[in-house]
Amino acid sequence: MDTFDFAIIGGGIVGVSTAWQMQQQYPDARILLLEKESTLARHQTGRNSGVIHAGVYYPPGSLKADFCKKGAVQTLAFCREHGLPFLQCGKLLVATNEVEYERMAALEQRCELNGILTRRLSHVELKAEEPRINGVGALLVPATGITDYGRITAKMAERFTALGGHIRLGRPVTALRERDDSIQILGGGERFQAKFLIACSGLMADRLAQMTGIDIDFMIVPFRGEYYRLASRHNAIVRRLIYPIPDPDLPFLGVHLTRMIDGSVTVGPNAVLGWKREGYARYNIDPQDIFQMLCFKGFWKVMQANWTTGLSEFKDSLFKHGYLQRVHKYCPGLKISDLRPYPAGIRAQAIKKDGTLVHDFLFAETRRSLHVCNAPSPAATSAMPIGSYLCQKVKARFESQ
Repeated sequence: MDTFDFAIIGGGIVGVSTAWQMQQQYPDARILLLEKESTLARHQTGRNSGVIHAGVYYPPGSLKADFCKKGAVQTLAFCREHGLPFLQCGKLLVATNEVEYERMAALEQRCELNGILTRRLSHVELKAEEPRINGVGALLVPATGITDYGRITAKMAERFTALGGHIRLGRPVTALRERDDSIQILGGGERFQAKFLIACSGLMADRLAQMTGIDIDFMIVPFRGEYYRLASRHNAIVRRLIYPIPDPDLPFLGVHLTRMIDGSVTVGPNAVLGWKREGYARYNIDPQDIFQMLCFKGFWKVMQANWTTGLSEFKDSLFKHGYLQRVHKYCPGLKISDLRPYPAGIRAQAIKKDGTLVHDFLFAETRRSLHVCNAPSPAATSAMPIGSYLCQKVKARFESQ
């Protein structure tokens, strides 16, 4: 059995950030990062829009508000230090009617409370900024940027191993056994032992928590986010990121136009219920995932409360015309032929037994483990503050012993 001081499960940006920072905090420790895939950043980290979020949407005082704002600064600094690509192009939240304009005012106030600089644009000013975009007004957030989180993850992993860290790929964790002085890990047919474990397992967060005996009151439910890439002739269609004003009752931000770091522009995502936790194709299913969802009371409560939205998302997923109509609200010049295929992503959304969507980051712990239980967007932007938070929790735990 290979023995380590600390083990981290999960090779996404949150897990790699945590491992790298743990190795800096404990330079003489033997630290292991386990990842079930053959490469890092294969799931949420490598399948998102690459946005460096400013922290517009999150309630003041929440972990998301705090971590996102700090993380944006740290992400930009990391990119500058290591020569990684980024662009602070800013974002426009576009209101297309009076209801959305009122919601925009609430977001403006939230930004002020969170210390985020914004500027309100009139219809005329919006047209001057973005001639292809229609709206009654918009909220400009200059701090928003774009990057490549896969490359950031790879650089963090490089720094982790340079400091002496160990990475084991292709090791899916199938069992955890906690003892008084250690925790044993079965991964990819190999056994590992560590004094302490940190699980950053994204779509499998609830299952890893249950392996350590935590009596959780939530389940991870996957929502597939489908994207299209615009035809290359539209690469200069917008100067900034273009977002609709989101529905405050939903955790999703709506279909938006995103400038990508490679120069292309994507449209998306929607939010369609997934029938497989890692099922990126439209018709992927997994009997175990489906059975667990159907047996979970919280799933049915969410479906009952949001069935009309769910049907609308499903319909627009099947028929590209409905998807395009969402974009036409603020960008009427696009055509069906402009929407080209692009890889989908999966959002790991924690839902409680009472049907409540978990909006903030969520953590759980045992005597020998810490678990990141809910870390959807803006987790990539917040990866370094999340890692720092976990390191501080570990340090406090061991200093108290």
